[in-house]
Formats: sequence, C-alpha cells, structure tokens
Amino acid sequence: MSILVGLTGSIGAGKSLAASYFEELGTYIIYADKIGRNLVVPHKPAWGEIVKEFGGEYLNADKTINRSKLAVEVFRNAKKKNILEAILHPRVIAEEKKIYLDHQRKDPKAIVIIDSALLIESKNYKNVDKVIVVQSSEKLQIQRVANRDAEPSVSVKSRLKSQMPLEKKLNYADYVLYNTSDLNQLKSQVHTLYSKLKDLS
Repeated sequence: MSILVGLTGSIGAGKSLAASYFEELGTYIIYADKIGRNLVVPHKPAWGEIVKEFGGEYLNADKTINRSKLAVEVFRNAKKKNILEAILHPRVIAEEKKIYLDHQRKDPKAIVIIDSALLIESKNYKNVDKVIVVQSSEKLQIQRVANRDAEPSVSVKSRLKSQMPLEKKLNYADYVLYNTSDLNQLKSQVHTLYSKLKDLS
C-alpha cells in the first residue's frame, strides 16, 4: 500500500534538506514550489488569472511574472494574498494528486512526500496520510536564510513573522524532525522515520 506524506516547516528550518535525504533513500518527492512555478509560465490559465487580477505591471519584459514584486504586494495586502492563493492552491493540489496517483500506479508500495511550505495554510494536510514538520530555532533559521539569499536578518525576520507560527504547525504534525544541530543529526532522524513510513506502506 502506498502512502502520501506532507513535509513542511518555516523558511530556513531545513525542509528541503530533509526532502533530499528522503529522496536518497528512495522516496518519491513532489515539490509544491516547482509545480507553482510551472503553473505561472506565460499564457497558462493561472498566469492569465494573475495578470487579470494584479495587472501587467507585475510582468517582466519577457512576460514572466515578476515573483519578487508580486511577493512584496501580497506580503503587505492580505486581500491580494487570498486572491493569489485562491488561484494557485487548488491547481497545485490537483497536480500533486495527479503525480501521486502516477507514482502509486507504477509502485504500489511507494512512499511519496509532498515538500510544501504551505501544506497547512493551503489545507492540503487534509489530503495526506501523515504530516512531518521540520523544527529549528528562529536564530538558526534567520542565519540560514540570510546566508542563502544574501538577505538582511531584519528582512528574514519579517518574512518569518508573516508565516504561520511554527508552534501552530506543530499541532498538525504526526512526526517532528529537529534540525537544530549538524546535518548528521537531521539525516539520522530521516533514516529512522523512513523505516517507520516503510512499515506503514
């Protein structure tokens, strides 16, 4: 029996790193962010709806959506954020379901993980069998994102504040991975959890 698992966490917690460790073990990973990017390529339905709602000023010269400009807009305007999410979330979830069924057909005992920053916010946690939350300290998260994106700590802090608090995400967790030490600590936990998921599948 296959199993569908949701993997989430706040920015800089180490969610994608955990996903890469699961992938090394043979888990199928569905990247929600990648699906979201593919949905908004020029002239696709979601792209058209975004342009209609937000206007042409959010397009680059090559007609691609200026993601950073759009992010700033939805960051400060809750109504616009809801509009964008209403356009994207159902499409992303539908595509994830399609990919999962495809894996399921090819491998009846597949362990499939959806790597999604907005698993809880999009209500997609309701569509998975188990939820994994990656936890880290705020200090480490800010440090990681600031180093990764060459972004000032103050900016990272405000991005963190705009997200659902980690404490709230933990309420939805079936499993918690702690990324508070070195990489081996996280890898070891992933290996242990993979064995548990294998037993379930």
